[in-house]
Amino acid sequence: MLIKIEEPLRAKLPDLILGGFVTDVKVAAANDQLQSLMDKEVEVLAAQYTPALIRELSPVKANKNAYRTLGKDPNRYRPAAESLLRRVAGGKGLYRINNVVDILNITSLKTGFSICGYNYDAIEGDVSMGIGEANEAYEGIGRGDLNIERLPVFRDALGAFGNPTSDSTRTMVSDVTSKFLMIVIGFDGKDAINDALDDTLHLLQKYAEGKEIERFFVE
Repeated sequence: MLIKIEEPLRAKLPDLILGGFVTDVKVAAANDQLQSLMDKEVEVLAAQYTPALIRELSPVKANKNAYRTLGKDPNRYRPAAESLLRRVAGGKGLYRINNVVDILNITSLKTGFSICGYNYDAIEGDVSMGIGEANEAYEGIGRGDLNIERLPVFRDALGAFGNPTSDSTRTMVSDVTSKFLMIVIGFDGKDAINDALDDTLHLLQKYAEGKEIERFFVE
């Protein structure tokens, strides 16, 4: 699978970097250890953050500025990391989905990166990241039809399937997923992205029988 950034998006967001990996995983409900880890992270972050502090986190701020550059209101279509952090700061905790998605959410909360996670085998052909077009939409997870115009959007041979606000039901991670594609969206170099990938891989190895197949960066 080739992953690339389309030139119109690259021209508007020259600092955009994608980093990610493909791993084998075994999807299941989070076990007691992982649930306990999530509870501890939520407790720490709920005491640490306010909405004002969340907005100033470097990865959150960069993602919101990217939305503005593309002409999308980042307060109406919040990047996923900001939405998760605001939920935790508001005392609402985290949704519990499955071990793989829960681990992705932990990394997103700890780093402020908006992270996209997909069922690798549900993606057809190569992947490109471009700018959402007028009247382009897909069914977002838990959101119904999502207006993706002017959002940074991942597409495959079948069309759009993901963005930093909400991914699609077509490529979501579920019980049938055995190969997981994770993509971190960053604007400040590779190092922090690579650290986030390392931390996520460690948790996937511990709680989802994760085995890294390939790691990549796209600039």
